[in-house]
Amino acid sequence: MSGPSNAPVIIKRKKVVAGGGHHGGAWKVAYADFVTAMMAFFLLMWLLGATNEKQRKGIADFFNPTVPVNKVSGGGDGAFGGDSVFTEQTLSRNGTGADSNRATEENASRGNIGPGVGQGAEDGQTPGSDGEDAVFAELEQELAGIGGESMVTELLMRHVTSRITDEGLIVELFDREAAPLFDDAGRPTTTLDNLVAGVADVFAQVGNGIAIQGHVAAVPVVARESRSWETSTERAGLVRELMEAQTIAPGRIQRVTGFADRRPVTTNPLSGRNNRIEIVLLRSKI
Repeated sequence: MSGPSNAPVIIKRKKVVAGGGHHGGAWKVAYADFVTAMMAFFLLMWLLGATNEKQRKGIADFFNPTVPVNKVSGGGDGAFGGDSVFTEQTLSRNGTGADSNRATEENASRGNIGPGVGQGAEDGQTPGSDGEDAVFAELEQELAGIGGESMVTELLMRHVTSRITDEGLIVELFDREAAPLFDDAGRPTTTLDNLVAGVADVFAQVGNGIAIQGHVAAVPVVARESRSWETSTERAGLVRELMEAQTIAPGRIQRVTGFADRRPVTTNPLSGRNNRIEIVLLRSKI
């Protein structure tokens, strides 16, 4: 018989590679990050192509944490309708004063008496009847509610701001981007017709006199000829005709004035925001 075998015992260990691939599963995470970044990139490209400069400014202000948020004058007025309160084209309507850079004693604000009315002199420091101020405030509130809550009225009211001054209740109708009050031929647009009709209906409830003032933006210095005086006066006259075609008696119109580009409401005199008509419900003579 032979003795026990002294042959060595060989143990084979099989190496198991986890991950199921040459690079494991890390590539999946990297690919997911890439797809997410591309989706964000194409979304950004779409926003840049689908919005204008004013709307992009409104979106930027919304996401900028350093911009103070005002409850009355927000940075937007609808989907992608970002009108920043810090731009010259859209003046803030949060009741902080008259919307004129060169306010005079006649058009200085009299107090916070309603939407769009600035805070001016303290009570008792300006002449005028408290009862008449209350009537003006009521008319102003009614003007803001013309047509109920229809979308048409909301769009029209974007052209309107108002304030109560020592002169009376001033309703300001102004151009907006791609929505002017007068066409290239100088004729009133449908927007202006509807706005004047609404103002006339409200002003017809009282018998006070009315003044109409036309303002236009300045023209560049390189322009060969400026017709600012003629244009502002003609526009004021056209609004007078529209008022008289409504419910306003011709005898109530006290004056029609063109101020050319001499009273801009923005620091940039060339801004289209300066193209505006001011319809003033005058105070009763004492």
